[in-house]
Amino acid sequence: MSTAPSLTASKTEPASALDRFFEISKRGSTLGTEIRGGLVTFVTMAYIVILNPIILSGSADVAGNSLDFSAVGAATALTAGIMTILFGVITRLPFGFAAGLGINAFVAFSVVGQVTWPEAMALVMINGVVIVLLAVTGLRKMIFDAVPFQLKIAITVGIGLFIAFIGFVNSGFVTATGSASPPVGLGVGGSVATVPTVLFIVTLIVTGILVARKVKGGLLIGLVSGTVLAVIVEAIWHLGAAADGNAGGWGLTVPELSGAPFSLPDLSLVGAVDFGFDLSKVSLVAIVMIVFTLVFSNFFDAMGTMTGLAKEADLADEKGDFPRIKSALVVEGVGAIVGGGTSSSSSTVFIESGAGIGEGARTGFANVITGAMFLLAMFLTPLTSIVPTEIAAAALVIVGAMMMAQIKYIDLTDFSVLLPVFLTVTVMPLTYSIANGIGAGFVSWVLVQALSGKAKRISPLLWIVAAGFVLFFARGPIEALFGVA
Repeated sequence: MSTAPSLTASKTEPASALDRFFEISKRGSTLGTEIRGGLVTFVTMAYIVILNPIILSGSADVAGNSLDFSAVGAATALTAGIMTILFGVITRLPFGFAAGLGINAFVAFSVVGQVTWPEAMALVMINGVVIVLLAVTGLRKMIFDAVPFQLKIAITVGIGLFIAFIGFVNSGFVTATGSASPPVGLGVGGSVATVPTVLFIVTLIVTGILVARKVKGGLLIGLVSGTVLAVIVEAIWHLGAAADGNAGGWGLTVPELSGAPFSLPDLSLVGAVDFGFDLSKVSLVAIVMIVFTLVFSNFFDAMGTMTGLAKEADLADEKGDFPRIKSALVVEGVGAIVGGGTSSSSSTVFIESGAGIGEGARTGFANVITGAMFLLAMFLTPLTSIVPTEIAAAALVIVGAMMMAQIKYIDLTDFSVLLPVFLTVTVMPLTYSIANGIGAGFVSWVLVQALSGKAKRISPLLWIVAAGFVLFFARGPIEALFGVA
């Protein structure tokens, strides 16, 4: 009888303490796969080190003060690194963390019009404390369990379309027309007219072929190849940045390395928070509404993202639950506290983690790799910015296509199911908000099911959450009613 180990044994018998801790073999993965997945996740998330400072430093607060660009960048990388590693070690899940785009935009464009930057970040921290309390008490999990299976799958599919739409927009393949109809169009003037967008298409096709042929590291190979090609193109044609008035330039990052590749991080914003709100300048009602909006956005964006990623990683059961879910929900709330404390805005699970999952990442060890790269990025900002968003966008579209396949698990013959699913899936990308899509799905599910004689399908908690979303959607008129500026 042969004594050679079988393939099954090699996948189920961990060879080291590291393997046992992260359950690498148990989940059918390998150390090499986790490393590749972690690198791919970092490459697709790295843009946040540039984009978050652009958003946060671009707005002056009520006192006329702005945040320093480089300091926000360093704080963003630091927070992403710490939270990604923390989440990976505690939950053993491959979900990367960084500053949430929806929340940072809300803070930059709405909140600081009423309070100072230190006060705004204090509100972000309060939002995190509320989320942690909901998670610790089990209420967040109860709300999660109250969500019907069909809506959980719809959230996954909606996030996939959202990811793909982000990719199309970031690449310049889809642009705003400036007209009422159509509001968006193809490229420039209805055609692909810039070299960066062409490179996005090339990278998308090459990566798609590699993935279709099941080439190991296909996503990473595609990203690296696209970046190298972009660097060569920039060296030859000197396209520059589109922000400099060059319509054919790169959208966010120019693929070139200028100056020294190393820089010491500016961490002056860490701890720059202020809980001493001046109620003579901002009303208590306004503060409550800001926290309410932050909690709803943070709560459901993260819940939807984790549901979708867990399903994509094949780590979720038939109810949508995944390993160490309570710990995941608690740590996600901690991300808001840490993000506020570093003035980088709430740190939350990132949908771009789907790129690493698509590469094969199944455990928290991939997070350790991603987090380490973010910590390194604090010192290597010039190298981090060398990957143009047009190239990273190709990976997002590929992952979006992968997540779209989950729709097959929903029986859409029942229109009382079809309509809420449809609204969940379409509202997310069209409003650029996961929370909006989830809210549209929840509210429509409750109303359609109840008024079509299927009220027994609705959990009492779902009624409460749906009512909360009605308030969330109507927060503008509510603020106006109470005289909130």
